[in-house]
Amino acid sequence: MRKLKGIIAISLIAVMVLAICGCSCSSKKTVKNDEKTLVVGFDAEFPPYGFKDEAGNFTGFDLDLAAAVANKLGMEVAYQPIDWDAKDAELNAGTIDCIWNGFTIQGREDQYAWSEPYLDNKQIIVVKSDSPIQSKNDLADKTVEVQKESSAEAALAQGDGAALKATFKNLVSVADYNTALMDLEAGAVDAVIMDSGVAEYKINTDKKAFRLLPEAIASEQYGVGFAKNNTELRDKVNKALHELAADGGMDQISNKWFGSNIVTIK
Repeated sequence: MRKLKGIIAISLIAVMVLAICGCSCSSKKTVKNDEKTLVVGFDAEFPPYGFKDEAGNFTGFDLDLAAAVANKLGMEVAYQPIDWDAKDAELNAGTIDCIWNGFTIQGREDQYAWSEPYLDNKQIIVVKSDSPIQSKNDLADKTVEVQKESSAEAALAQGDGAALKATFKNLVSVADYNTALMDLEAGAVDAVIMDSGVAEYKINTDKKAFRLLPEAIASEQYGVGFAKNNTELRDKVNKALHELAADGGMDQISNKWFGSNIVTIK
């Protein structure tokens, strides 16, 4: 019996540790889903929008913006890193209140209750600095990599993007952009197609020998995605976003991460 109690005690400790690991590292509190907490689902490997810094804290443009919105709403914010492939399951299960992490509206208009778009983004081609590839036409017979379930993958599935994909030797989908860029640096692929904001941030921050081609594959807008029936919280977030735009808070956050105000809510 004592041994069984010991096992139960260890199991309870393990559950507590797992709960703590599911919280915001910056706030050191357990993620809880209640009316006083805004639980933000995000990809923890998507700088500059949401990622873990060298100190182990979750940070990024979208996370800063979410925290400012939560403050406007008189709520606490909790950052919940998620498997991007499981984002819909997390949202529908109610383990997160929203998906807020460079989340593209186009192609998903009817799948979520969307906030107003707050940022424009482009899908661009990244190659090594010494690559002979100069335009998208040079991707013929080349191996190209994208993040699975990303806007880049979606852009290559329709219209001009699908026609471009048909010229590739291979299109490879990987779990995250960090993996894609490491593959590019190692010469395992010829190009990566990804979000312009992420690409520019990674190149400037990591000082990698990459360059961006001038042609965009597609253009899109970012928004905050809520469950379709959660229009009440969506409307509150929209109101807070406009308040942040009016009082300069949004401009301050944008300047911190991008060096200028690039948000579309004015």
